[in-house]
Amino acid sequence: MVKKPVKEAKREVSIVNIVVSASLGHDIPLEKMAATLPNTEYNPEQFPGLVIRIKDPKTSALIFSSGKIVCTGARTMTHVRESIRKIMKSLEKINVKIKQEPEVKIQNIVAAGSIGMDLNLNVLAMKLDNTEYEPEQFPGLVYKLTDQKATFLLFSNGKIVCTGTKSEEEVQKSLDKLVENLKRVREKQK
Repeated sequence: MVKKPVKEAKREVSIVNIVVSASLGHDIPLEKMAATLPNTEYNPEQFPGLVIRIKDPKTSALIFSSGKIVCTGARTMTHVRESIRKIMKSLEKINVKIKQEPEVKIQNIVAAGSIGMDLNLNVLAMKLDNTEYEPEQFPGLVYKLTDQKATFLLFSNGKIVCTGTKSEEEVQKSLDKLVENLKRVREKQK
């Protein structure tokens, strides 16, 4: 009898959000910005930062009076840089010139997709370390890969969300480790 080769699970995972921080190296007059620019929200009694929404690329940023910014929603670093350039251009409209290129630091990357295999979450909750699974409250299993600093949300249909990584390379390494651990559990079940 000839053994059929095991078909490799089709993995389709892509980056859905990159969260970055940066410093513009300049104090920002948030009240003037809110009064002058569209797509901004500023309510200092509730939160010290101004929210600016950028249509293309679709991102949002928190801007603080110190010049620190947190940008979220971009799917690529190119979109991150475009968003920050648009913020700098908006600031020029209120006579704030940013002279230096801001140093951008990735804080978190969120990736989502499918690993192409059905998952028995009850088994995984018992066989893997660092899991949280309460199906009465939420249908997904939380699995932390401590050595990769990645946290996964796993669903029984093979859909996943990965968070906690800081580069595309870390996302891929974490996915490889996840699939390896899932296959090991599956092999022990046979």
